[in-house]
This record gives sequence, structure tokens and C-alpha cells, in this order.
Amino acid sequence: MPIQTDVVIIGAGPCGLFQVFELGLLDVQAHVVDALPQVGGQCTELYPDKPIYDIPALPVVGAQELIDRLMEQIKPFNAQFHLGQTVTDFVPREDGRFFLRTSTGTEFDTAAVVIAAGLGAFQPRKLKGAEAFEDRQVHYRIRDPERLADQDILILGGGDSALDWVIELHDKVRSMTLVHRRPEYRAAPASVKRMQELVAAGKVRELHGMVREILVQGDVFRGLKVADGDGATHELLADAAYVFYGLSPNLGPIADWGLEIDKRQIPVDTEKFQTSIPGVYAVGDINTYPGKKKLILSGFHEAALAAFAIKHQLNPERKVHLQYTTTSPIMHERLGVKD
Repeated sequence: MPIQTDVVIIGAGPCGLFQVFELGLLDVQAHVVDALPQVGGQCTELYPDKPIYDIPALPVVGAQELIDRLMEQIKPFNAQFHLGQTVTDFVPREDGRFFLRTSTGTEFDTAAVVIAAGLGAFQPRKLKGAEAFEDRQVHYRIRDPERLADQDILILGGGDSALDWVIELHDKVRSMTLVHRRPEYRAAPASVKRMQELVAAGKVRELHGMVREILVQGDVFRGLKVADGDGATHELLADAAYVFYGLSPNLGPIADWGLEIDKRQIPVDTEKFQTSIPGVYAVGDINTYPGKKKLILSGFHEAALAAFAIKHQLNPERKVHLQYTTTSPIMHERLGVKD
């Protein structure tokens, strides 16, 4: 028999986890499905040690630490996780509920669905011709920065992830070269400024150009050959290369569910964060609306409003009252707080 529940959340990244919390405060239980074998989404899979600086009240927090804190926060609500599987079948029913089936055969009968799938079934954009060295000397994420001490490393890319790691690792490695195809960067202006300061101070080398060849000695990775804008080539010897060319987003089966899709994102309203299908909501990077900003804290806000909308959907005859966790005995009971 399908698992009967009020809500199925697709995605166990930070926004999906915070959705569990906001629903739990309203006494709505949820099941969570994620394609990865562990919770955390991009934070855990791609950059667990990446520092995050814009979470309210936390001046700096590692991506994995943020996930650990969210998991601690949702403990009172006993959410059920179904990891290592994707939702393959999505069937709206005549009674307004939904039937879902996952790639491992788990079935759900649910009143509402929240899509918190980040960029979807994402894969890092790869360095061409580097397959033989992947997970050896060519990497698309950094799991253990301490292992990089006394290494000469290359960082490829011009977005936030690349520059965040430049700033974080410049004083932890023997040498670092940042390679980006052009002088303009996609990262936050403050990160670009800090990187340029490190370059000016001689702590980081910066090179604008395109990777033309992987340098190999025998079958051992030795570095990269890069051609700059003037056509000159540079042989960059290194112990390892870390490639942050961004992610290749793919909505996967979600694209076939009959939802309105706009450039691989799901349009939502800004009252409920409901999609074009009533009862289906989307929060986090996967949604789009006028003024959308792809920030974790924006996703947290979206999850809060979606939770109130879902509570009203489940009990349309009853008004959903806003209660504050600081003073409400009901909130304290749900959170397990002793007054």
C-alpha cells in the first residue's frame, strides 16, 4: 500500500530540510525524497567545507555544518527520509491528492508536494579530456581542505564556488593558480575584490585563458597547458586541479509532470509559492518569480509561506493562526521545549 502522508518534499537540501521545520511547527508531517544517498543536496555533495557568510545570526558556517544544524533543528518532527531514489511517477488524482512512485518502488498517497530539488538532477560541468584523472588529481568538489597542505593546486572557474575556495585555501596550500577564461567574473563583487587583493599581494597567481591540454608524464597528471588571450601558452605544473565550471541543471522526470516550466525553472506565485498545479509547491533554486534571488535565506522564507499555504490547503475551513516560537505553548510543545 502507498504511504499515506500530508506532504512529500522532493529534495533534502537546506530548503527542503527547513520546509520540514516550518511544516512541523504547523503540526504537518512530511516525507522527504532525495536522489543522493545522504541529506544535504549541493551543500554536502559538492562543497561540504565551503564557508557560507549570509545565514542570519551565523557570521560564517560551513555548508556541512549548516546541514547538521538543520537536521538537529528538525529532530522534533520525525520526518521520514527516502534517500538514493528519485520520484519517477507523478499522478494527480481526481480527489485532489497525488500518487507518487520512486525509482526504487516506494509509493506515496499525498495531499501536497513540495519541490525543493535545487537545480534538479545536477552534474558538475567537466574538464574535457580529464576522465582518467577524475577523483584522483582532477576534482569537482573539495571534501577535505586539510589534505591540500603543501600542494600546488589549480582552481578553474570564475563563479562564487571558485573564488570562495581561492579565498578560503590561499594560505593553506603551497601555491595556487586561478584560471578563468576572461577578466570578468561571475562571483560576488566582494569576493572578486578579495581575490584581486590576494593576487596583488602575490599570494595567488591569476591567469586568464582556456585549458588546451592536460599535462601528463607517463600516466601521471602533471598539470595543465593554458592558452591566454594573446595566444601564448602557459604550462601550469600542479599536484591537482579543482574545477568549478558550475552545474549542468536537469529537471529530470519533473519536466514531464505537466508543470509550467520556464528555462528549466518552475514559476510560482509569491503568496503561496504554488506552481501551476494546485497542491504542488516549489521552494529554493528550482523556482522562479519576479525578483527571485538564488539565496538559501530566500528559500527559507519561501518554505515558511509554503507551509502556511499547505496547512490551509489541508484544513480550508480553519484559519491558520501565526504563533511565535518564543511565547506560544503550542509551539513549545511541538518543539519539545520545557517551559
